[in-house]
Amino acid sequence: MAYTNKTYVAFDADNDIRYYRLMQAWKQNDNTPFNFYDAHDLNNLMSWASEETIKAKLRERLQNTKVFVLLVGEKTKLLRKFVLWEVEQAVKRSLPIIVINLNGKRYKDGSLCPATLVDELAVHVSFNQKIIAKALDEWEMLDKKYRGERKSGAYRYNEETYKNLGL
Repeated sequence: MAYTNKTYVAFDADNDIRYYRLMQAWKQNDNTPFNFYDAHDLNNLMSWASEETIKAKLRERLQNTKVFVLLVGEKTKLLRKFVLWEVEQAVKRSLPIIVINLNGKRYKDGSLCPATLVDELAVHVSFNQKIIAKALDEWEMLDKKYRGERKSGAYRYNEETYKNLGL
């Protein structure tokens, strides 16, 4: 069994990669406590590779994943070839799921969130370093607790939590 310590970030590579790059920059900044072990560091994907090869590499990344993060932009739910497949794999593997709304919403955005996640256990947050860091620190444990209680559906942090973080 693989050692699962990575954070897998799925996103629309054509439209939302800048948000993923910003998360990487936050991680590299010594003046912030933001950190995650990025599953994308495990192997390189070439755009010219076959779908089968790409999915094999993605599967390898998912095997080393402890938390699945989905960056939700305007077109995310339309991406069936890889992003939907990644979400389905995360659900199948019962990974803790953090949904990050790039439009600033602090709760499940039913118009943009992929249908696969409608009834799945996940926490939904806005795209902000502090709330993402909090979710990365806490959601794995909360997910385990809620699954043990057989809970499902969308969770969110209340406004007081955002306020306490200065948001």
